[in-house]
Amino acid sequence: MNTEQFYPLFLKSNKVTIDSRKIEKDDIFFAFSGENFNAATLADKAVEDGALAVIVEQKDFENKDKNIFYVPSTLQFLQDLAVFHRSKLQIPIIGLTGSNGKTTTKELIHAVLSEKYKVQYTVGNLNNHIGVPLTILSIKPEHEMAVIEMGANHQKEIELLCTISQPDYGYITNFGKAHLEGFGGFEGVIKGKSELYDFLKNHHRTIIVNENDNIQVEKTENYEHTITFGKESSEYYYESFSADHCVGLIYHETKMLSKLTGEYNFTNLCAAASLGLHFGVDIEKIKNAVEKYTPTNMRSQIVKKEGKTLVLDTYNANPSSMTASLNNFITFEGSKTIIIGDMLELGEESAKEHQNILQLAHDLGFDEIITVGKHFKNVNSSTNSFENTAELIDYLKLNKIQSDNILLKASRGISLEKAAEFI
Repeated sequence: MNTEQFYPLFLKSNKVTIDSRKIEKDDIFFAFSGENFNAATLADKAVEDGALAVIVEQKDFENKDKNIFYVPSTLQFLQDLAVFHRSKLQIPIIGLTGSNGKTTTKELIHAVLSEKYKVQYTVGNLNNHIGVPLTILSIKPEHEMAVIEMGANHQKEIELLCTISQPDYGYITNFGKAHLEGFGGFEGVIKGKSELYDFLKNHHRTIIVNENDNIQVEKTENYEHTITFGKESSEYYYESFSADHCVGLIYHETKMLSKLTGEYNFTNLCAAASLGLHFGVDIEKIKNAVEKYTPTNMRSQIVKKEGKTLVLDTYNANPSSMTASLNNFITFEGSKTIIIGDMLELGEESAKEHQNILQLAHDLGFDEIITVGKHFKNVNSSTNSFENTAELIDYLKLNKIQSDNILLKASRGISLEKAAEFI
């Protein structure tokens, strides 16, 4: 069985899934197995549940009469099928990576382009070596373009994801201190993320450049296929403004206020608007998309609760995004409490970076500073330091926070959002 032989069956399918619990009629089920679980044992049941075909990597479970097919590697076959499907697509694909803001930018781009086109895009954070192929395989004949988010925490991962998705356009949101352990420091982050630039340059495709980002400018210097924003001399230029803690942008005389907090989201909005303008979306429709978009994914999300303003930003955290969040939050009017949790995957830089963030929090002068997680506890000797979110919740049950504004910011592994209902 090879991808070309299998492709006609794929074209008849409803969707591709790796979750046996979500199989619907005419799905293709890829039986991914883990160390302690053999998904191939679910092949017959998957067919009974309506699967059009099942891919297994154990020969004993193959049954061609039932469209249960053996391949040496389900992962490799999934990626190969995605590459083959991509080769048949005649639509522009936008690739997106970066240290911070990937998912928000992806959703903004999708919202803007959807005002004119039928757009497929990465759902949630399916942005890795499995998620990207699944997204490519979810592109149907009715789709007119796609936005593919690509995540990475090691060198060569973006290179692989570009090989699979073959983007025609690419944007790197920024280069920040994220996944330092896996990338081998900040220079490693730049090198790893820039694999998107390398692919686009090698294939003479288009790079979206924020000309206020010196690294982006340096990495794309003298490259002719660009869409630029950020400076008055750029192809697209925007001014920023804010109201009620939210950031907006002005393009010529059109003002559009988003529901996102933080000046750091301004460039995310600019990137989405620039792609919209490039693809001929009317500025009033871009304004509509920007103003309608509501973050619900624990990223820069503002929640009003019992007269207080909560900023819920608990999906991801690293020194760059934490610094931006604290500097933004200090501008809120009224008293302010921050609840900040550990920043994970920082390796040997962890202690220093947590100490730096704690010092920044003290320097900014927040009314109350609460930390959660072992890394912060190692550098925070105050009584407002908790080992984990469960300890914090126990504290919050007995101690009501009095501040007008409360920020919750941490890496996903801290599950800090669980504390929100106790504030």
